[in-house]
Amino acid sequence: MKTPVFTGTCTALITPFQPGGAVDYAAFGRQIDRQLESGVDALCVCGTTGESAALTREEHVRLVDFCAAHVAGRCKVVAGSGSNDTAQALYLCQHAQESGADALLLVTPYYNKTTQTGLIHHYEYLADQTDLPILLYNVPSRTGLSFTAETYRILSQHPRINGTKEASGNFSLLAETMAYCGDELNVWSGNDDQALSMLALGAKGLISVVSNLVPEPMAELTHSFFRGDLEGAREIQLSYLPLMQALFSQVNPIPVKAAMAAVGLDSGVLRQPLWKMDPAPRRALRETLRAFGLLPAEG
Repeated sequence: MKTPVFTGTCTALITPFQPGGAVDYAAFGRQIDRQLESGVDALCVCGTTGESAALTREEHVRLVDFCAAHVAGRCKVVAGSGSNDTAQALYLCQHAQESGADALLLVTPYYNKTTQTGLIHHYEYLADQTDLPILLYNVPSRTGLSFTAETYRILSQHPRINGTKEASGNFSLLAETMAYCGDELNVWSGNDDQALSMLALGAKGLISVVSNLVPEPMAELTHSFFRGDLEGAREIQLSYLPLMQALFSQVNPIPVKAAMAAVGLDSGVLRQPLWKMDPAPRRALRETLRAFGLLPAEG
């Protein structure tokens, strides 16, 4: 049995950029503090929501350094360290270990992709070169590549491959993987709207986008479940579904940054090629924010 890196809710942090393009580290620190005060169990830095694909290597490593130092052991820090270049991923993995991060999040190679055999070699090579536990990351809508259950089974035998963030939405794959791997591969939901369903199948928690905006209820969703309060978890999952849908009405993190800016949080600007929300979904998002009491009603 592999002890999960964390149990509960992990916020996939946005990266706030100043209008001139630089990372706003003061705002980032305030985000981290707000998350910790809200009871989340872990923080993920430099993931998809953090616009990792648009970060320079120097920005990436400094963000991980900053997050690990600012958290200072108050919760688990998961460092996004994946790449479509194995050598680049190795550099990010080794730096994250030096920074004091608790675990690595490694997305499947994107664009050039690879075969299932290539995936196995990629991850086993990286796992052999670090002492940190690894969370695989399956998000084929972004990468065009998915693990198979058999590949998951093979990788689960490596002692440092702790689990996977599953954002494929494929429950047949999830069930088959859990049947194959048992306690050798922990699973976390990578989709807010599927959190409770995945918890019911045995997931250890949620890596959340929505908790950037509303951390308390997203933390309470998983905490309620693990306390045995299934009805409480179900209430949060269903009542917050419209907000979850609104925050994914366009490419993440476009809507969550727009929502945070609208309610006065330090979200910063987007880095191109991401662009501000289109008018119609932006209006719908603001209506949803009002319905949840996050914006005042229009007079």
